[in-house]
Amino acid sequence: MMKELGREGVSSEDEEEDRRNLIPQNDAVKPTSNSHSFSPFHVEDTGFVSSVRRRFKMNRKRYLLVILILFLVVFLYFSLGFHNSSVWDVNLIKSPSDRMRESELRALYLLKEQQLGLISLLNSTLGTSLGIGLNYSSSNHNNASGYLNLSEMPVEKSVFEDLKSKIFDGIMLNKEIQKVLLSTHKNGNVSESGVGNDDMVEGGVNICGKVDQKFSERKTIEWNPRSDKYLFAICLSGQMSNHLICLEKHMFFAALLDRILVVPSHKVDYEFNRVLDIEHINKCLGKKAVVTYEEFLEAKKKELRIDRFICYFSQPQKCYVDEEHVKKLKSLGLSVPKLESPWEEDVKKPKKRTVEDVKAKFSSDEGVIAIGDVFFADVEKDWVMQPGGPIAHNCKTLIEPSRLIMITAQRFVQTFLGKDFVALHFRRHGWLKFCNAKNPSCFFSIPQAASCVARVVARANTPVIYLSTDAADSETGLLQSLVVIDGKPVPLVQRPARNSAEKWDALLYRHGLADDSQVEAMLDKTICAMSSVFIGSSGSTFTEDILRLRKGWGTLSVCDEYICQGEAPNFIAEDE
Repeated sequence: MMKELGREGVSSEDEEEDRRNLIPQNDAVKPTSNSHSFSPFHVEDTGFVSSVRRRFKMNRKRYLLVILILFLVVFLYFSLGFHNSSVWDVNLIKSPSDRMRESELRALYLLKEQQLGLISLLNSTLGTSLGIGLNYSSSNHNNASGYLNLSEMPVEKSVFEDLKSKIFDGIMLNKEIQKVLLSTHKNGNVSESGVGNDDMVEGGVNICGKVDQKFSERKTIEWNPRSDKYLFAICLSGQMSNHLICLEKHMFFAALLDRILVVPSHKVDYEFNRVLDIEHINKCLGKKAVVTYEEFLEAKKKELRIDRFICYFSQPQKCYVDEEHVKKLKSLGLSVPKLESPWEEDVKKPKKRTVEDVKAKFSSDEGVIAIGDVFFADVEKDWVMQPGGPIAHNCKTLIEPSRLIMITAQRFVQTFLGKDFVALHFRRHGWLKFCNAKNPSCFFSIPQAASCVARVVARANTPVIYLSTDAADSETGLLQSLVVIDGKPVPLVQRPARNSAEKWDALLYRHGLADDSQVEAMLDKTICAMSSVFIGSSGSTFTEDILRLRKGWGTLSVCDEYICQGEAPNFIAEDE
């Protein structure tokens, strides 16, 4: 019992000592009258709480100021868009490179605004008449045939076309500047503002409109041939394109002399019946004005002869006819008279002749006369160069590809190209020496030619190029790699080799016209003539014949031009 009392006494003394240590005596608070009541929500007003209250009253203004600053920071954070993470890519303290970057981005924004303004201005001019505003000012692309030349076309310069051209040039320069500025910025958000041709498409820009050919203002003559009078066409200079041009000039002569035109036999010339539709010509004229040699032979089998052989050119060789060609004519059973020339005419310096000159020198009462070669003849050039030619008829053109070639070309375009494409006739074989004999030369290096082609394609805003060429694969491969617009190569499409799985050329095979070089050449011409924009080779009669078709068919564009027209080659080799 005594042990338990002693243990309790010690415990009481320990608790009392702990209480004194926890609550100092000088801070003790006397109990109030109701201190005996207890509430679970009651907090005793100790000395510590009172001290906190006094300190809060003293620093209340400081706390309010801190809260106000925090509220202002939160407000600015959301109102100025700092919650967007992209803003934090820019340092608060900008270095010189940062300021340069901001300047470049600002310049890009201003250029974009300028580009949109120019596109809007350009669109506002599209409602105006295109006229026939071709800007073919180059005087260095002389055409020896005097037949057709872009730089010599009789056109009226349209102010609106010139305005549109200048605006477009400004847009293209604007795009180039944007690309230069944008090249240093790899940020994905920046590149989304793009400077590609999509802007041009969305803006509705069509800088390469069709030329108004003013068919109603054509100056023509009627072709009324006498049934017993024939004109035998003699065409010897050059290849098929030259002969087609020569044949059309012979049609003009036949119309002036009221004679039926006889198309040469394939034994002395090309097989025209494989590439042309002779009956198409007669249907367009509404009369029998052109006959094949076989038809002529049937009509004149009892009197198979040429009564007069008249040479348009007397120098350097009459009619361009040599002994070998005379032998070929005689092998047909024709009697060939002595060659005669009604005037002094040099093929290297042809004189301008009129309708009256031709009638006076070539009219004859003989039944069958032959005239040759008239390819270089300069007779009423303005008439000959008209869309559709100088003779009155009911079609677009008199001399055009056969129906089979036309349909095959359409099927090729539908298969590989679509309605919007640029066609390029890129003459190379034997062209280096030919062009370097001119001043300036018309033979351009592949890189320079590629740059010129790319500029035209950018104007035309087309996705593909049809390439008609005799160039080697090494040249066409390099050309393909260099024709690039907005960092993307523009495909160069050529006619592929025969593939039985492809049916676009089936008509030619079914009719025995496949693998014929002249048929393939005419097919190339037809495809080029159907293009949105055409780029030709200066001095090439192949190009000239395409332009003749484009004028007649109404496909000639204000953007049509020769390769690097108005430029000189940046490098020319020395003479031998």
